[in-house]
Amino acid sequence: MFKLFQREKGFYRTLLALALPILLQNLITNSLGLVDTFMVGTMGQLPLAGVTLANIPVFVVQLMMFGIQSGSSVLISQYRGKGDLGAINRIMGIGMYTAGFIGLVFALIMGFLPSQFMSLFGKDPQVIATAARYARIVGWSYFFDSFVQVYNGVHRAMGDPRRGLYILGVSMACNTFLNWVFIFGNLGAPRLGVEGAALATLLARVLSCSIAVLWAVLDKGFRIDLALLLRPGREMVRRFIRFATPVMCNETFWGLGSSLFPTIMGHMDGSEEILAAYAIAGNITNLCTVGVFAIAGTAAILIGQEIGSGHADQVYSLGALLNTLAFLFGLVAGLLFLGLLHVFIIPVLYPLFKLTPSAGDICTLMLTMMFLMMSLRSMECTNIVGVLRGGGDVRVATLIDLTPLWAVALPIAALSGLVFQLGIFWVYLGMMSENIVKAVLGLWRFKSGKWIRDVTIPICGTEPQP
Repeated sequence: MFKLFQREKGFYRTLLALALPILLQNLITNSLGLVDTFMVGTMGQLPLAGVTLANIPVFVVQLMMFGIQSGSSVLISQYRGKGDLGAINRIMGIGMYTAGFIGLVFALIMGFLPSQFMSLFGKDPQVIATAARYARIVGWSYFFDSFVQVYNGVHRAMGDPRRGLYILGVSMACNTFLNWVFIFGNLGAPRLGVEGAALATLLARVLSCSIAVLWAVLDKGFRIDLALLLRPGREMVRRFIRFATPVMCNETFWGLGSSLFPTIMGHMDGSEEILAAYAIAGNITNLCTVGVFAIAGTAAILIGQEIGSGHADQVYSLGALLNTLAFLFGLVAGLLFLGLLHVFIIPVLYPLFKLTPSAGDICTLMLTMMFLMMSLRSMECTNIVGVLRGGGDVRVATLIDLTPLWAVALPIAALSGLVFQLGIFWVYLGMMSENIVKAVLGLWRFKSGKWIRDVTIPICGTEPQP
């Protein structure tokens, strides 16, 4: 057992150098969500429920962008191991075309059909109207954010996650400041409420996109080749479709499936309290699980680069170590956050959000179940998103990630909440069942060893660069 932890000199230093910036990126992103939730929540439960409803499709789009990042990293990390920067330019170009198209379609729907679109996710007219006011503005932010996500993802996959950390840090500071200005009408600005929160997000995304473009132009370490970026070539498109598209579909359909959980809650009795509790619990959970996704992201980079460097014989033991570290991290973190729930989150945070006693009880239930499951969630996430994907086993990883959600968790949640009306406990328990099934299937695939694949091929005109 202890032999598993014995690695070459400098391994754990490299692991931390990759994981910490990714962790901080995730922390910034999720802290911003918590700040948004807090500032909107101070206006009351109805604005909070409305923004939560509007963020259901936003969550799906964010996952699609993450899918493009993750799918691209399967190729980029291995090409980086080979030193082929021309191929990386081509992959970045395909990613930007794809992300830009998705962001534009989403912006048009949210901008011109906000009420009709929001009515798909809830039934309360007041909540829908509030959500539509927010969605009409915030939708455009994700067109600009799509390019930033691809740019940050490329550098993360090449082993430079700090760049995204700096860009997101500036974006968060700007967003938080503009929230204070426009939500509450400070510094002479009009008091815009939920529309002010949306406007702040839009302006912050425009700023981060501008920074990314300027940095790309001035960067001498990784030179942007516009010819390859704008015309990536059919062969690389085919390679992207084969290895990156399954990951994009994975995140898209996982996002769609996950968005059905709050949709189910939005059609239950007492949906305003349930959605408000879900918003708080979701933001706190995201904040508490940044380390989980940092380990998973780091695993994908290390596994991919190890294969690309021609060390496929060492990949299995590396994957086993990363999965074990993820489980131990989740176990310690889950116990720690379970303690913080009763000494800090309930007595300190709940009053800030002005939750009703019923909504507070629901939020506590959700957080308790999530923290108890954190060790298992950490391990299965690292195994699927990091190890299996990084190893090039994208199709099987997609099946393992989606099947438990659509075939197990969603049916249980829908039957519990809408058919038998058993209450939120059984709905949330149905949601948690996904993690158990994924862990079992993921470990079965990992032990087979069939997930280790070299996904790189020579592309004409993309000779390796030093």
